[in-house]
Amino acid sequence: MDNRIASVTRNTKETQITVTINIDGTGTSDISTGIGFFDHMLEGFARHGLFDLTVKVTGDLNVDGHHTVEDTGIVLGQAILEAIGDKKGIKRYGSKILPMDETLVMSAVDLCGRPYFVMDAEFNAPMVGDFDTQLVSEFFYAVSYAAMMNIHLRVITGYNEHHKIEAIFKAFAKSLDEATCFDPRIKDVLSTKGAL
Repeated sequence: MDNRIASVTRNTKETQITVTINIDGTGTSDISTGIGFFDHMLEGFARHGLFDLTVKVTGDLNVDGHHTVEDTGIVLGQAILEAIGDKKGIKRYGSKILPMDETLVMSAVDLCGRPYFVMDAEFNAPMVGDFDTQLVSEFFYAVSYAAMMNIHLRVITGYNEHHKIEAIFKAFAKSLDEATCFDPRIKDVLSTKGAL
């Protein structure tokens, strides 16, 4: 089986982004977005999903972090969609309930070819480090639509904003890893329609 690898570059007046992902990696990463906390989250996503991930971003951080985070989500989603290919033999669905200290997060994904995003999480602080907490939903919405996948995220318990956001990224990584894994019982795509 060939490794499922994709590299996507997107350049606009607001951001210049290149993302490379190896779905069948070991969790290594090389991340530079200009936002320290966001780098940390993407490193956690790569490590816990066992994806090899390179993300290089130059964004208009003199404005704020919105374009950098949202556009990174778009490019990451495009890279995921390209890397997983025709989806033959993969589990399609993945879910994880993940604890991080006082925080408990649920993530569920469906690589169905239909974008849909639902997040149930409240953040009481506007910032964690140099990261705007409003951008969590913007990032995952962008990933969902660019990767053509369902993403459901829920913070079940928790009060520390760092823990909540980090647990979301790690739970998403684990659920995406499960969804992209092969099952020898699945010979084609896991759909009664015959296509995903």
